[in-house]
Amino acid sequence: MKRVVILYGGKSGEHEVSLQSAASIVRNLDPELFEPVLVAIDKEGAWLLQGPGILGRARSAEGPLLIGAGPRVLVGPATGLLVADAGVLKPLPCDIVFPVLHGTFGEDGTIQGLLEVAGLPYVGAPVMGSALGMDKEKAKRLWIAEGLPVVPFVLARRGDEAKAPRLSEIAQEVEKRFGWPAFAKPACAGSSVGASSVRDADDLGRALREALEWDDKALVEPFVKASEIECSVLGNGNPRAFPPGEIVPKHEFYDYEAKYIDPDGAALILPARLDEGVAARVRDIALRAYRALDLAGMARVDFFVDTTKGEVLLNEVNTIPGFTSISMYPKMCETGGLAYPDLITELLELAIERHEGKSRLRYSFQ
Repeated sequence: MKRVVILYGGKSGEHEVSLQSAASIVRNLDPELFEPVLVAIDKEGAWLLQGPGILGRARSAEGPLLIGAGPRVLVGPATGLLVADAGVLKPLPCDIVFPVLHGTFGEDGTIQGLLEVAGLPYVGAPVMGSALGMDKEKAKRLWIAEGLPVVPFVLARRGDEAKAPRLSEIAQEVEKRFGWPAFAKPACAGSSVGASSVRDADDLGRALREALEWDDKALVEPFVKASEIECSVLGNGNPRAFPPGEIVPKHEFYDYEAKYIDPDGAALILPARLDEGVAARVRDIALRAYRALDLAGMARVDFFVDTTKGEVLLNEVNTIPGFTSISMYPKMCETGGLAYPDLITELLELAIERHEGKSRLRYSFQ
């Protein structure tokens, strides 16, 4: 039986989402194959080993995982995980780490780099793929270079919102390229945190101020009148894409509240209402987008699809997608024939496969 350290919480605007996702993973982990160990990361960034009471509650009750007091957990180069117990550092046995951390310091390559240095196998994309997947600007530039159809954007940087000439330049570029209404969102955040609609040029400053509270860069994108389509991708060197799903928001757009708070915030249609040819094109572009960023393990690839014209636009990718009870990633996998517990098992197996592949690389000339 392998010990799986589930990292959850995190110093991120998506902290609460992580508590829900981690709870679902705990409940669907095969108890005959894996022993879960809970390590919570609080909002200040401290790693805390959780006791059996937190784990027992997660298994027996609905709702998010809790974070309780516990000894500090540290990560050391080539030493793995360590527990600070009564002033003494002791090893924390671990076979695989499952980082259930959405957004900053969890999905952006930082935690992945830490785990690489510690020599620990982990679920999900490696350092570069995670960083690229988190940075919507850089991902789109790579996809454009690959000839993939993307939602157009105008880039704004911190400080632009406070400079009238620069703000005017951004507004003029938006008007020239796609016009109003538009959306502004942080380049490196998820779950629609910091995203808002922009009515016109006069509203642009307000929207950028909100977006740039969460990141140093923001994207302004057009309002795309199309179906919101998502596609689950799973695998390492030979990934597979599952039948796409469709989001029908009941809010102004598919915002944080619609995703995680309001149970009636959006309708999830599985499979998506697409004809066979368009659905196949979505799956093909999802795989090409996945490979272009050198992703591994898993990702949810998001699209806008104009069903009247059959036009498919690639929007963004999530390398640690939500795993809550209403999250699309596991639901699309289930629609494609992969049950939630089997999905978790395969993700852990993929983590070991990738780690073993890296261990066979040469790191010394001699």
